[in-house]
Amino acid sequence: MSKSSTSSTLVPLMIIAALFFIFGFVTWINGALIPFMKTINELTAAQSYLVASASYISFVVMALPSSAILEKIGYRKGMSIGLFVMAIGALVFIPAANARMYWLFLVGIFIQGSGMTLLQTAANPYVTILGPIESAAKRISVMGIANKVAGALGSLIFGALLLSGIDEVNEKLSTVSGPEKEVLLDTMANSVYVPYIVMAAVLALLAILIRKAPLPHVEAEPMKETDKGKTEKTSIFQFPQLILGVITLFMYVGVEVIAGDSIIAYGLSLGLPVEQAKWFTTFTLFAMVGTYALGVILIPKVISQKTALLLSGLLGIVLSLVIVNTSGFTSVLLVASLGIANALVWPAVWPLALDGLGKFTKTAAAFLIMAISGGAILTPLYGRLVDYLNESYLSNGMEEAAAMSQSANQGYWILLPAYIIIFLYAVKGHKIKSWS
Repeated sequence: MSKSSTSSTLVPLMIIAALFFIFGFVTWINGALIPFMKTINELTAAQSYLVASASYISFVVMALPSSAILEKIGYRKGMSIGLFVMAIGALVFIPAANARMYWLFLVGIFIQGSGMTLLQTAANPYVTILGPIESAAKRISVMGIANKVAGALGSLIFGALLLSGIDEVNEKLSTVSGPEKEVLLDTMANSVYVPYIVMAAVLALLAILIRKAPLPHVEAEPMKETDKGKTEKTSIFQFPQLILGVITLFMYVGVEVIAGDSIIAYGLSLGLPVEQAKWFTTFTLFAMVGTYALGVILIPKVISQKTALLLSGLLGIVLSLVIVNTSGFTSVLLVASLGIANALVWPAVWPLALDGLGKFTKTAAAFLIMAISGGAILTPLYGRLVDYLNESYLSNGMEEAAAMSQSANQGYWILLPAYIIIFLYAVKGHKIKSWS
């Protein structure tokens, strides 16, 4: 493990923080894309949440290939390639908008997710092993601040660009048909041109600049040897703390994405105006930023990484139970408050899961990155649950608006088992070093 001083690690940390800013910006615009895609492609709730699926499933498909790429070309070149891939994904939005093909939008989102997979597979273990393992959560919390501030900006900017006038468009769609309807939808779809061209240009420029960045070479501590001079472990699957950590991160990313990506649509289902609802993802992200800041201050001097994780899981359980028993704007604020429960889970799980993995660290990082697929699976499951409950309420004679808001609220029951698993990993899971 690198024992670099604070001054020698500052520049690399700033560079990696800039990368976290980038994929935070790109990731959290999904909150605006979901209602946007639902309107222009006339989708159900479950179909619209495939936006999140396309983004996060790429982490399953590309994590192990990313690990192999990094083994051959190193962190810096891998990060550069990841940025170029993200730029290509942004450009796919142009023909997708021109044809108004939902599947092509999903392809663009998947390509961007593939680039982010390469970036994440490099950046997270790099930050973890850049300094002492006991303060890794502190360093990752700094990365989280950059990530979520960018997410808040991205949500606001793209919310303003893509959702402006969406209430009026939805009203008109119920009264028009044929060519007039197509023109209305095409005009709205074309609003992605400028932001995604700019995004592609910025990503390509950064891909070039990162090749010259002063990133020192770091490696994890070698594994402990047995009396015979051989390491005790021969397979990545012999580390229970890693496998259980992957499951924990899978659940965490699922609930984090639900909290951030569903909150705008949830606010709209409650009848709140889009001018107000477009800020809701920002509420969630700022809740996370504030908690990250606490993590930077408190870890490890005041609380340990394990304690931070335990408190996060416990708070998530409490908030989940309260959300489904409240309504209106209060429930929106409670969903946003999930950002407090979510913030320190990612920073805490990484060092707990990677501790002692030695030469397996890069492959283990790929497994942890694959856990991001929780956002691809739990988010549409939430959408399906909402659709199912909505149909059930309507069949029982509930008024349409009331059914929509009630189903969106009760869909948040899906959060509870995820937070229970996070809590259990903090209590016991990370301590399990052997399956026997």
